[in-house]
Amino acid sequence: MAHLLGAEALHLEFPTKVVFDRVSLGIDEGDRIGVVGRNGDGKSSLLAMLAGRLEPDGGRVTVRGGIRVGVLDQADTLDDTLTVHQTVVGDRPDHEWAGDPRARDVIAGLLGDLPWDGPVAGLSGGQRRRVSLATLLVGDHDVLFLDEPTNHLDVEAISWLAAHIKGRWPANQGGLLVVTHDRWFLDEVCNTTWEVHDRIVEPFEGGYAAYILQRVERDRQSAVIEQRRQNLARKELAWLRRGAPARTSKPKFRIDAANDLIADVPEIRDATELRSLAVSRLGKDVVDLLDAAVAYDGREVLHPVEWRIAPGERTGILGVNGAGKSTLLGLVSGDVEPTAGRVKRGKTVKVATLTQRLDELEEHLNDPVRIVISRLRTTYTFGAGSKAQELTPGQLLESMGFQSAQLSTPVKDLSGGQKRRLQLLLILLEQPNVLILDEPTNDLDTDMLAAIEDLLDSWPGTLLVVSHDRYFIERVTDQQYAILDGHLRHLPGGVDEYLRLRARSLSERDETKRTSGTDAAASASASPALSGAELRAAQKEVSALERRLEKLESQIGAARVALADHDQSDYVGLGAEMARITGLENERDAVEERWFELTEQLG
Repeated sequence: MAHLLGAEALHLEFPTKVVFDRVSLGIDEGDRIGVVGRNGDGKSSLLAMLAGRLEPDGGRVTVRGGIRVGVLDQADTLDDTLTVHQTVVGDRPDHEWAGDPRARDVIAGLLGDLPWDGPVAGLSGGQRRRVSLATLLVGDHDVLFLDEPTNHLDVEAISWLAAHIKGRWPANQGGLLVVTHDRWFLDEVCNTTWEVHDRIVEPFEGGYAAYILQRVERDRQSAVIEQRRQNLARKELAWLRRGAPARTSKPKFRIDAANDLIADVPEIRDATELRSLAVSRLGKDVVDLLDAAVAYDGREVLHPVEWRIAPGERTGILGVNGAGKSTLLGLVSGDVEPTAGRVKRGKTVKVATLTQRLDELEEHLNDPVRIVISRLRTTYTFGAGSKAQELTPGQLLESMGFQSAQLSTPVKDLSGGQKRRLQLLLILLEQPNVLILDEPTNDLDTDMLAAIEDLLDSWPGTLLVVSHDRYFIERVTDQQYAILDGHLRHLPGGVDEYLRLRARSLSERDETKRTSGTDAAASASASPALSGAELRAAQKEVSALERRLEKLESQIGAARVALADHDQSDYVGLGAEMARITGLENERDAVEERWFELTEQLG
């Protein structure tokens, strides 16, 4: 493979810190490199030096002649005086860019819902990010440097970007270097991982899953083992091997080695124990949305929702920006009142919400971190049942990546990621039994995300998560729902099913636009997909399925009540009750899928 770009003996230092010391590395054709490491260790600085945006204090970067390099910065550099059209394709004639398959793919994939001739100035943060990406991707570059490309993107846009990059160049051509905390994206796109730590860049073969395996092996063989870091990595490896969707069928690392390393790692969460503890803390009633709907200015944003949230339920909520996710969470928390239907809450319910703002820290900005934590309590109990442990404020902060020197740092001087971690700790220390996380992964590196996931694994309560981080939402929740056209829909197939539904919806809208000019009378007289005996049989089956769904919902409700009333010390009996509920829920999901198939055919 031909060499594209190289760096020799790079040295970089700031007034208080040496960031890199004699680092040599290179990018070859076909390399898709993901860069990981703790916040502040120099990932973005490395990208900037290799891209020619930052001059190293020592060493040099060489680029093969004729190589075209494209860079996506974290900063928003769009010109607000331009339109989307002018920003993305500049002065190129329409026939030129419209005749370029890559340009058409990028514009359709990222900008299909934006006003092509509208001003950039009026766009949201996520829309501006997509415009920046599109501007870069329509270009003809041999090497792409992407710094946090998935920031502000939703699940659909991230999925599209991964597919585009994988198909952008023929095999073993072009090069990619991406700095991101999005572990799903890393595993989906990258064939090499660079870990930035302790002034060096350490290469690993493969994507994120392979990197985790090799890192665990490295730590195990090391003379000085970082015990906590190793344990977290082994637990994450167990998740990747046993639970992560679409990974067990095509693992990117040596299966035998992975199985040996995780042989003694228990299941990620003890679901039975956590749910029994949740029942004891919450009772059998949590929050029930009973035909609850929300309308603004006469327009119904959220259509009537029937959702009974159970003790210990761990649910991810998906949907495009503006779909109504925040409205739904507001109904649960009580911040939004329904305009139709009602919301019923259990008497012992205590809801806490981790928002994208840092409101919890406002009154503590001048206080040292240690004081903020110790004011609440001198010791804290974390974990569930037999795994519960008492932690001091210092131990608690250390478990979340705070070093000793940082404990005396005023809150106002913390980094964005440190503030985010402190915010989550303050919320958990209030001991809520229903926790809502709204985009909790912002500003966190992969190690800290793993630490937070580990903390949530032992948290005994009801958890609702909204996140564009696909890895995180699959990792910490047991089921997913989506808001589609104002309706709440269960997703037995998880994120993959959501993406299929969205793709089908967009395709149907495009088809409607294409056929909108046809004769209305012809459309009205069009025959249904089914007719005669088939139509009657389908209608009959739909009625039967609706009766079965109603019966199953009743049985699931009764089973949950029985679980709440069951002897909490009888773990065998609790396990059997949970298995029965799971069986009923699986049957309900299958019946619901068949119902959706038939109703679509019936129109």
